[in-house]
Order: sequence, then C-alpha cells, then structure tokens
Amino acid sequence: MPVTIDYYLSLNSPWTYMGSGPFAEIARRYGATVNVKPCKFGPIFEQTGGLPLPKRSPQRRAYRLVELKRWREVRGIPINLEPRYFPSDDLAAVRLVIAAKLQGKDAHLLSLEFGRAIWEREESLADAAVMSAAAQRAGLDAAALRAGGPSDAELDGLYEEFTRDALKAGVFGAPSYVLPSGEIFWGQDRLELLERALKMQV
Repeated sequence: MPVTIDYYLSLNSPWTYMGSGPFAEIARRYGATVNVKPCKFGPIFEQTGGLPLPKRSPQRRAYRLVELKRWREVRGIPINLEPRYFPSDDLAAVRLVIAAKLQGKDAHLLSLEFGRAIWEREESLADAAVMSAAAQRAGLDAAALRAGGPSDAELDGLYEEFTRDALKAGVFGAPSYVLPSGEIFWGQDRLELLERALKMQV
C-alpha cells in the first residue's frame, strides 16, 4: 500500500524550501503520496513553546544563519541568507497552493516555486506577477487555479483546519513530515531519517 505523508509547511520557511526538492524525490522513490498542508506557525508556536524569529535570542538568530549557510552548501541550493522580502505576505500564495491541492494539481511543486521566489529570486509573494511566474515555473496557471477553486473564505477555512490538524498531530515546527503511524520528522535535516523509515515499510 502506498504511504501518504502529511506535509506541514510554511512558504516563508527557508527550511521548508531547502527540503522541498529532496523530499519530493524521496516521495517519488518510494511511491509515497504527499498531502500538502500549509499552516500558520504563529499560533502553532504560541501553543507549543516556539518563538518567531524576531523574538529569539541574538545567539539563536546568529546560529540560524550559520546553519543556513552549512545546509545551503550541503543541499547545493543557492539561497540568500537574508532575502529582501522576508517574511513575505504569503496569504494569497497559500490560497493558491490549497486551490492547486483541491484540483489535484502538483501543490508540492507550486509551494517549492513560491519558496524559490523568496529565497533565491528575492521576490515578494504579495506581488501577483511573482505568483503568476512561480505558478508558470510549476507548469500551472495561477488565474485558472483561482477561477477553478473555492472562495477566499473557504480557502482560509482550510488554512485554519490544516493548522488545527498540525497541532493535533503534535507538529511544532516547519517543515514537518508525518507518517500514517503518527511518527513526526521535523526539519529538512531529518529527511534521511524519513527515507530510512519509508525503506523499512517497502
């Protein structure tokens, strides 16, 4: 039986973006289905003891940049450590990802391209032209996705629902990959462990 992996992500997270491509390859390799669930990590942090970046200590913020540089080299992804439009207003982009998911399109690839816009191309997700170009890179039409999808209110309701799902699953950070057993793998640096778990199920 193919495994479904719940994928809890934040479009603004460099770690989500950095792991997105390798995660897609792992899922393909093991025939796993990726259930994309963008969620709000502000409320998740509040309920699980996390802190948004501006509220973290100088030591933690400095070490985050060190780790980003290290993993940029390991993954071979040329991200900007401090991009111009971070954090980006990502609500419209999140709606598009959820709309793509509902229509059976590759929401995972679309989320990757939105991450690329922020972390490689130094673009703002609040810009409709940026979103349209990112969708094109993912082989999708942003206008058609929105036209074929539900209302903003319904999409926002799903965004809230995915956030509640994350909390129920025990998720506290992005990205998180959750197996049907409930086992959580938090962070793109746990992808090798996720692959090990999938290999044991084949």
